[in-house]
Amino acid sequence: MANVCSAGLDIGFASLGYAQIGILGIIQGITELLPISSTAHMRVVPALLGWRDPGSAFSAAMQLAALAAVVSYFWRDIRAVVSGSVAATKRRDFNDPWFRLAAGILLATIPIGLAGLALSSVLNACESPLRGLMVIGVSSVVMAVLLAAAEVLCRHRRTVEQMRLRDALIVGLAQVGALIPGVSRSGSTLTAALFLNFKREEAARFSFLLGLPAIALAGLKELWVLHHAHIPPEAWSLLAFGLVVASGSAFIAIWGLMRVLERFSAWPFVIYRALLGLFLIAAVRNGFLH
Repeated sequence: MANVCSAGLDIGFASLGYAQIGILGIIQGITELLPISSTAHMRVVPALLGWRDPGSAFSAAMQLAALAAVVSYFWRDIRAVVSGSVAATKRRDFNDPWFRLAAGILLATIPIGLAGLALSSVLNACESPLRGLMVIGVSSVVMAVLLAAAEVLCRHRRTVEQMRLRDALIVGLAQVGALIPGVSRSGSTLTAALFLNFKREEAARFSFLLGLPAIALAGLKELWVLHHAHIPPEAWSLLAFGLVVASGSAFIAIWGLMRVLERFSAWPFVIYRALLGLFLIAAVRNGFLH
């Protein structure tokens, strides 16, 4: 079995086989972009199957697969933001919707960037207490309650083009919660956007666009950390395989999420999160999972 701790970094994925990495890659790709927490599933599935925890480094690096899926799915929006904000800057029209959205994306990235740097040593440490199943279970239930409240209390009428910088900052602050396993970056930002009265599908679009820099920075930073941790070549091979698998499932997850939010609501995710969280709490308390 490969060493699962390198320079204090949890690289549990290095002890897994390609079939296991493939399964985890599919699950990671789907759950990374749905509001149900990929970290929760990266802990629960291996625990149920008796596999080694792949570690937070694996989950963070896998965000590059999510990045590829988001960029490909929302390419027209991304191109419009870039070209529109550049054109608005040239004519000094700082009230242009595309310029405000671009500025909002940058503003929303600052809180999680600072918090991620401050907590990186704790989040990526071997046997990090934050990856405990009880923490994930409680976080899942709390986020289920908040997402349910957003569905019940808010009107869901606004579009992304109506975004204000204050909205971006609020969603950016909510994104910091994603550093707690079980919260979910997609879940926290989607919930915040719903509380700001964005339409469900527009809230998801807002969530993904604002999350692009954070997803990219987290994934690239993790690759840099893994590089300096001098992990074995076979670990890089496993990671690359996982990224390829996860990118395909992540694209399918975005497509499915947008269809659900356009035609129904976020209630299926509320119910799923609540059941997952309650199961984890009960399983840990009764000694079924550790």
